[in-house]
Amino acid sequence: MVMATVLGSFTGFADAAGQTQPLKSAAINEYNAINHPVVGRNGMVASQNADATRVGVEIMRQGGNAIDAAVAVGLALAVTLPRAGNLGGGGFMLVHLAEEDRTVAVDFREVAPALAHRDMYFGSDGGIDDEEYRFSHKSSGVPGTVAGLDHILSEYGTMSWAEVVEPAIKLARDGIVVTDDLANNLRASKSRLTQNPATAAAFYKADGSEYQVGELLRQPDLAWSLEQLREGGADAFYHGTIADRIIADMEAHNGIITREDLEGYRVLERDPVAGRYQGFDVRAMSAPSSGGMHIVQMLNILDRFPISELGYGSADAMHIMAEAMKLAYADRSKYLGDPDFVDLPVRQLTSVDYAVSLAGGIDMDSARPSEEITPGDLTAYESPETTHYSVMDADGNAVVNTYTLMFSYGSGVVIDGAGFLMNNNMGNFTLRPDIPDAFGLMGSADNQITAGRRPVSSMTPIIVLRDGVPYLLTGSPGGSRIITTNLQLLVNVLGHEMNIADATVRPRIHHQWQPDRLEVESGFGPDAIRILMDRGHNVVPGRAMGSLQTVLFDGNLFYGFSDPRRPGALSLGFSP
Repeated sequence: MVMATVLGSFTGFADAAGQTQPLKSAAINEYNAINHPVVGRNGMVASQNADATRVGVEIMRQGGNAIDAAVAVGLALAVTLPRAGNLGGGGFMLVHLAEEDRTVAVDFREVAPALAHRDMYFGSDGGIDDEEYRFSHKSSGVPGTVAGLDHILSEYGTMSWAEVVEPAIKLARDGIVVTDDLANNLRASKSRLTQNPATAAAFYKADGSEYQVGELLRQPDLAWSLEQLREGGADAFYHGTIADRIIADMEAHNGIITREDLEGYRVLERDPVAGRYQGFDVRAMSAPSSGGMHIVQMLNILDRFPISELGYGSADAMHIMAEAMKLAYADRSKYLGDPDFVDLPVRQLTSVDYAVSLAGGIDMDSARPSEEITPGDLTAYESPETTHYSVMDADGNAVVNTYTLMFSYGSGVVIDGAGFLMNNNMGNFTLRPDIPDAFGLMGSADNQITAGRRPVSSMTPIIVLRDGVPYLLTGSPGGSRIITTNLQLLVNVLGHEMNIADATVRPRIHHQWQPDRLEVESGFGPDAIRILMDRGHNVVPGRAMGSLQTVLFDGNLFYGFSDPRRPGALSLGFSP
């Protein structure tokens, strides 16, 4: 028996008659001629930074579980990936607890301060003060990252704050080696980051010059903050010494976060959104994430079509996926908000009946213009900067975490004396329903600024279960493209039966309803693109989409793969 290849990609074994016999997914995960995932026997960590990944693996080597490792990775990323890893932001996690056979959605999203209101960024002329909205102390919501990490550590971890934060302290105190990626990123962001003296001091030399590749970047103020967490845990951040420095900086720069805001912050546990695709159970983040509901919605639509038979990259498969994306993003514009403030039609959006009705409106011969698509009437169905990491241990515990500062380096504001950047996630609120957000997404009045409300987000950590056991963990940064990036990874692995490496590197498409354009990464066949254009799609070249960090467990081995679209990422297996 010999192996058969098509265009360099291993597809199956040739039988005695020379006919190719396709492999099932488990075999394809093990054998592939193009891309190979990293393999481990006792666990796996995939993150956007190699040093942070190594920290997570070392924590598991020391006896920690996936939760302990995930907390350590999150803290390390605050040092090693300052544009997205953070103490001053927030996000969403899914945590699968093997012993309890339960998946928990953890909401540690930022919260609008008590002094926030819907007109706070509008001037007397009705215009938006964009500087205040995006790049000031007033652009920050109350941070949730430290509280979120503390929540899962205290509830489900096995280690102490002192144990999980020590690697991050060492990285901040002793320094990290400046990579090409970090040097280039700091160079490109210099004009914005040097507007704030504390930020300039944190990321540039005393004479204002830039760090060069290979030099050490030490962050002593950040090390101080991490040391406070070692001694006092989350209390230091929300009630103690770190809180003192946050409040002093806010008061000195017209910020609106108060001591009461910090002391009142709470992490929330929610039920994850549940769906099913190709025989696998999908668990995704619930609102105020918009991603979970709409990924399940789109998977339900795609399940009405023979996507696997049509084949990856075919014009028909791309057409169906683009039409499904438009329908889901139209619904997103109307039906998303903070579930603690508004009732959301989760069951209706994710119902098979609703997907059947939407699928029935897809015309295979022509693209439907976005102006003809409106959010669905659900009354008939009552029945650019973030980071993600995935961690799984040998006991079946798993954590997927997507957290953010929103823009690269958030607001650009480093808290004086504390060394960490603050988010600008107030920009994820809808200023008015007729004004798109920072990523061009339309929103509803239910996502307008209100004190205590959490803004809608596209962050979408995902766990896929097979027979009740975590099979696939994934997630990505990418703003509005997070949802479609994750969707295509799921379809590639579960539908097209690719291994996670091939599923990750294949080119992606994105459509978000408005503006009406189909963004396409390079690498698709020109014939497929021509057919899409003939059907009426406004096809435009798209920049690289996302940075998936994926772990798969096949019942025997752990596989990991980090998206090559952004440099510096690493998947690393834990073996005896």
